[in-house]
Amino acid sequence: MNMTVTEGAEIYLADLLSKQNVEGIAVRMFVTQPGTPYAETCLAYCRPDELVEDDEVLELSKIRFYFERNSLPYLEEALVDYSQDRMGGQLTIKAPNAKVPKVSSDSPMSEQINYILYSDINPGLASHGGEVKLIELIEETDGYIAVLKFGGGCQGCSAVDLTLKDGVEKTLIERLPGLLGVRDVTDHTVTDNSYYK
Repeated sequence: MNMTVTEGAEIYLADLLSKQNVEGIAVRMFVTQPGTPYAETCLAYCRPDELVEDDEVLELSKIRFYFERNSLPYLEEALVDYSQDRMGGQLTIKAPNAKVPKVSSDSPMSEQINYILYSDINPGLASHGGEVKLIELIEETDGYIAVLKFGGGCQGCSAVDLTLKDGVEKTLIERLPGLLGVRDVTDHTVTDNSYYK
């Protein structure tokens, strides 16, 4: 794992952890929506009972870091730093690969679908205040069915069949050999936020 935690950051984090008064508490690092324009690199307290089995461990002299396995490729070359300034100091995280897609045709189908949803489809739906998420992947004998859920302005929207069939499903099937179709589990009877009623 090619990642740097500066000495200043380690001292600062060790001090924060000591104030938690929890034996064995560590720091967990992960990326939300990795490989997309919306990627955020996050640090969180990690108590011993919150450990995830396949987390990667980095033992530093003062603290222990856990890394979410799915986030590892996106945390390559990351830098965690703490710099003093007149106002006190600031912890900064630079993760140059967090927004870069680490998805290939060998990646799991769910990761490939999520990448297309986040990078291509959701930015278009966002103009209507909508978004779509992958809820489940159903394995059939000859491929997969993606179960999607629309949220925001897409929920209850009368144009959603059009959006789903013409836009989302077509894009996904064209780009992902092995994907047979798409199913929508959204409850479109709720129309509070919908763009087209």
